[in-house]
Amino acid sequence: MDVSSKKPIADIIRERRTINFFKPDIPPREAVLEGIELARWAPNHHLTEPWRFYLLSDHIKRQVVDLNTRIVAQAKGEEAGRVKRERWSHIPGWLAMTCIRSSDDLRQQEDYAACCCAVQNLSLYLWDRGIGMKWTTGPVTRADEFYDLIWVDSVVEKVVGLFWYGYPDEVPVSVRKPVSEIVVEL
Repeated sequence: MDVSSKKPIADIIRERRTINFFKPDIPPREAVLEGIELARWAPNHHLTEPWRFYLLSDHIKRQVVDLNTRIVAQAKGEEAGRVKRERWSHIPGWLAMTCIRSSDDLRQQEDYAACCCAVQNLSLYLWDRGIGMKWTTGPVTRADEFYDLIWVDSVVEKVVGLFWYGYPDEVPVSVRKPVSEIVVEL
């Protein structure tokens, strides 16, 4: 069943927001897989297709929550860790994205940029389906144990981010600078 909005792409781009709070229902796996299918059509130099996606099971999610709780508690205290555990435990959908590493610095930069384009494709598709997303690159995503939890060799792949998804519980308002403030005509 196609539940896309059929809105113009410009409206979807302008309306998409980073979602911090989600309803408890997890979106259909098929919607996420379709979003990933579209994500892979992002521009990527020399068609390297450097992205890898990891859908996290409930078991892995709990382990990531435990890891993050320990990291936050060590940095900010037990109460901050408890608060983070409570919040993270209610996030319905989780996926991680990595980028294949390259020994060539320019290629690595181009591949990371391609992954960012893929994330935008994914988030726009999900938004059109009524599914919000948040991209996090917090300390947990850089921890060796996180790589172990998602079965990724950090020598071969670099975590681009951890992505939470679900139906938005609230949609924040956002304002952007006028185009006249960010364009320079030469």
